[in-house]
This record gives sequence, structure tokens and C-alpha cells, in this order.
Amino acid sequence: MSPRRAGRPVRAVAVVVPARDEEAELPGCLAALDVARARLAARGVATTVVVTADRCRDRTTEIAQAFGARVVESRAGAAGAARAAGFAAVLAEDRGDPEDLWLVSTDADSRVPPNWLTRQVSWAARGWDAVAGTVSVIDWSGHPPGSAAAFATRYDSWSGRSPHVHGANLGCSAGAYLEVGGFAPLAVGEDRALVEALEAAGRRVLRTAALRVLTSSRLDYRAPAGFGHDLRRQADAIGG
Repeated sequence: MSPRRAGRPVRAVAVVVPARDEEAELPGCLAALDVARARLAARGVATTVVVTADRCRDRTTEIAQAFGARVVESRAGAAGAARAAGFAAVLAEDRGDPEDLWLVSTDADSRVPPNWLTRQVSWAARGWDAVAGTVSVIDWSGHPPGSAAAFATRYDSWSGRSPHVHGANLGCSAGAYLEVGGFAPLAVGEDRALVEALEAAGRRVLRTAALRVLTSSRLDYRAPAGFGHDLRRQADAIGG
């Protein structure tokens, strides 16, 4: 498959949200997505939301359905595999050119900004094959004093091109995703591995701090060695 051509519009967007026992956080995630979707609908672009319910034992599925999301059941036990299952479900039903379908990922404990989808679609129309944004923490309650400042110092201590990749704030064309084989079957780091594979394949990846998603600061993290694990290590170092 060839890279996207500049000026080629996105015809549809699919958002995948992996979720494991997220009945408390999922409503806020989906409500924020509804706002972002409404802005995109005003531009005539259809959006689908898929919640991958991964080994859920709570009301995650019922909540997703109440918001009109499609639910894909998973027994993977890992966010990366759950993301991949959601994307696979979308791709199995899509009949259009994969280069014009935009696949997006966020997390159930995250809140996307209102312009999250419109900005990605605009960048895609300008020829970007993928967009990797950054994150900010919603609330530092329960963390030791100084946690916010310590995080900002560490997270934003870079210049030039952003080094950050988060599954909570990631989008790419379906064509680019398929070309590199999608998410690798990793317990953690599937998002970074995907971006690295896209760049190695010569796809245009926009790493940007201009698009931020708010995410949870919970210390009872789900993914080993993921973002929550980093926050726990910071809290322990400060003295939490």
C-alpha cells in the first residue's frame, strides 16, 4: 500500500477503547468522545466507537451499549490485544479504501478534548499517516505533594519532536496500520511498537504536543510497565 496523498480526505473514523472493569471511568470517556464526534459529524465524517470489553465482570458492557458504542468481547487480558481486537472488528466490516479510514485509540480512563478528532482528520488530509499525541493527568489527588511538578519536569523535558507515544492518544490510517501488521502481540508497549514500525516503513508520523488527552492518575494501574506504573514509581520515589 502506498502512503496517503496530501489532500485526500478521511471518509470515516473508528475509535477503539479497550476496557477492563471500567464502569466508573467509562461514562466520562464516552461522554467526552460524544463531544468530539459531534464536531466531526458537523464536517460530514461518520464516526464509530468500539469498546473492547476485556474480561469484564462489571457493567462496562451495559454502559458502552447505553452510549451507543459497539461492544467487542475479549479474553485477551491485555490492553494491546484488546486494542487489536477492536481494530480487527472494524476492519473486518469495512469495505472502503483503508487509506481513507482513520483508526483511533484512547483509554477508558481518559478524556479526549473536543477537537481531538477534527484535528486528526485535518492532519490526515494534509498527508500524515499517523498522529501520536501527548497526555496530561486529570487529577493528582492521592499522590504525594510535588507530584504534578515532578511529572511536568520529567515528561516535558524535551525539545523538538515529541518522544511520547500513548495508546490513549493515537491515530493512524487503516492502510498504514495494515501495512505494518497492526499492533504487535505485546503485554505492554504495543503503541510505541506500532509507531516505530510505521516510521520504519516510511509512513509519515506526526508526533505532537499540540493534541493532549487527559488521563487518570490512578495508582492501581492495569498495564505492567505502562503509564500507571510510571506514576507509581514516581509516587514511591517522592515518598507516597
